Amino acid sequence: MSAEGGSRVLITAGGSGIGRAMAEGFAAAGHQVWVTDVSAEVLADVPKGWRATAVDAADEAGVRALFAEVSEIWDGLDVLCANAGIAGPTARIEDVALEDWRKCVSVNLEGCFLAAKYAAPMMKAAKAGAIIVTSSTAGQYGYPNRAPYASAKWAVIGLMKTLAMELGPFGIRANAICPGAVEGPRMEGVLAREAAAKGMTRDQVYDGYAAGTSMRSFVEAQDIANMAVFLGSDAARLVSGQVIAVDGHTENPDPKV
Repeated sequence: MSAEGGSRVLITAGGSGIGRAMAEGFAAAGHQVWVTDVSAEVLADVPKGWRATAVDAADEAGVRALFAEVSEIWDGLDVLCANAGIAGPTARIEDVALEDWRKCVSVNLEGCFLAAKYAAPMMKAAKAGAIIVTSSTAGQYGYPNRAPYASAKWAVIGLMKTLAMELGPFGIRANAICPGAVEGPRMEGVLAREAAAKGMTRDQVYDGYAAGTSMRSFVEAQDIANMAVFLGSDAARLVSGQVIAVDGHTENPDPKV
């Protein structure tokens, strides 16, 4: 906890989408917020009072420099939301280019690894902290035509479980949030690519995603943010090593509608 009040919260890919909603949620709860994004342009409109750094989540030199700055300015870190990720290609496994595979795995998995690697020493020194990684329901069930993304998000859960075991003795918690289909521009891109791959319309794919959940719905970025704020709070002080889906309960990850 900072002398300025509130927890010190770093959110990767916090300039838009789920990350932006997380940042707004933590800020509204009275915490200090530091967001990153690969694009400086995306960070241009962050609210006054937030800190922001343009950095590639999968670039170790950039991430190392980021955490050095966090340590210097904040003198510690209470909550890390390792949220950076990309959707990756939508294609049959035989059509996935190795370059596309590596890029997707690099951002989604290595981005989490690097953030945790450089956050851990600060949290261990304080003997407290919370690490929240953004996985996906694709990381729980797999998903056809999304091999790079599903594989990376599955691996993120394994990373989180390991962090919970390794860092737990230092009072540090680690958990994974698995969003379902989240309304927004990134999901629209997924819908368009999947519709093209399956020979369906965008609306058919959308309806299929919704039909695969018990609540027959997509989720909002705010729903994910609410869970992140809870997991970063003292109310979740003994919640660790958990995989928590915010998805309206997935019954079928690939419904044929």
